[in-house]
Amino acid sequence: MLEKIILAGFGGQGIMFLGKLLCTTLMNEGKHVTYIPSYGAEQRGGTANCHVVLSSKPVGSPMVEKATIVVAMNQPSYEKFKKYVQDGGLLITNKSMVELKDPPKNAVILEIPATDMASKIGDVRLANMIILGALLAKKNFTAAEKFYEQFAHFLTGKKAALIDKNKQAVEEGKQHTININK
Repeated sequence: MLEKIILAGFGGQGIMFLGKLLCTTLMNEGKHVTYIPSYGAEQRGGTANCHVVLSSKPVGSPMVEKATIVVAMNQPSYEKFKKYVQDGGLLITNKSMVELKDPPKNAVILEIPATDMASKIGDVRLANMIILGALLAKKNFTAAEKFYEQFAHFLTGKKAALIDKNKQAVEEGKQHTININK
């Protein structure tokens, strides 16, 4: 397994949380991982992105020049990172906030209305977990339950009350993706 991933969106969309969750979960499954966040103006409303490499072998470079997966949660991220998807790679967009303009020709494109779906659950901040569900439906990283085990480590204190909603969002994102691929 070798996945080179770019996750990008506005600050506050949970991009860094999603990257850390992917890395921590798969590291605990014995995979080699790297995580490089971009903290330029990642505060809520600014842009944020991170590079994640997941591998069954040691990772030579943590930088992602051509990605097997790009997640674009907003229009500026789509415009900036769509060119990084390798031929045959997966581009997941948050259809609620991204209009496909000049999409990469040789990429598999998956449009998920993540923000709209998260809003129906009751919290737009769950859009990142909708996307995690889509990723799990398309890629066999590991069982969703392994990610759920990590929620207890990341979502502590007042955030612990969000664990069930996060699980629900992952499951809804996964099911939505399975349904559109039928």
